[in-house]
Amino acid sequence: MKKRILLKIGSNTLTKETDNISRGKIEDIASQIEKLQDTCEFIIVSSGAIAVAKQFVKLESQREELFVKQALASIGQPHLIRIYQEIFREYGLLSSQCLLSYSDFEKKESRTNIMNTINVLVNNNYIPIINENDTVATDEIKFGDNDKLGALTASLLEVDLFIIATNTNGIYTKTSIKNGAPKTIEEVTSFEDLEDEVVSSKSSHGSGGMSSKIEAASVAKTANIETWIVNGLEDNFIINAFENKVPFTKIK
Repeated sequence: MKKRILLKIGSNTLTKETDNISRGKIEDIASQIEKLQDTCEFIIVSSGAIAVAKQFVKLESQREELFVKQALASIGQPHLIRIYQEIFREYGLLSSQCLLSYSDFEKKESRTNIMNTINVLVNNNYIPIINENDTVATDEIKFGDNDKLGALTASLLEVDLFIIATNTNGIYTKTSIKNGAPKTIEEVTSFEDLEDEVVSSKSSHGSGGMSSKIEAASVAKTANIETWIVNGLEDNFIINAFENKVPFTKIK
């Protein structure tokens, strides 16, 4: 049996903390998936639609910021998927798009539909690339960079591992951040202790920050799924984490 992995990639990872989507980062992800495809199957939850749109559009609006973001998401999403499809195809990988919103997880029928559709895709070697349906849903834009969406999807699909790619080497201890020498908490067994360590900071493109990652990990933990918080800015970050070559946080 292949290990089923849900990989959540935030905007900061996809842009490598610049203002543009990094094709090199998507190539890095594709090349790792290609190397791991005999032992692992992947489902991706990817942010980045708004970041892609911002590269070539400046929308004028008298309306509130939220509608502008939804409009940007609508422009950016097809471009984002096209970039994934082009690059993945070069690595012999097939991909598909799934847009979900939180309300889909509240209804039993929609949950079953999501599960069945994604299982068919994965069983036929397609990698589902999931994003929130930002043009109709406002939750994700308000509540954190797809972290929770990733956790809910991971739980629904009963994955073996939930990997959150972010822009730090996992979660750092509060003291080490104060001292200016960040030290990674490598393994977490107690959630209460962890919540005390988290310094809340938002990422530059994303709407997440570490507290939304902790919240996501707690959703996954309820479903008995292990979460890894890994530095996605580094090349080869998934394989290096598997081989314990880099510092990252494991939430058992």
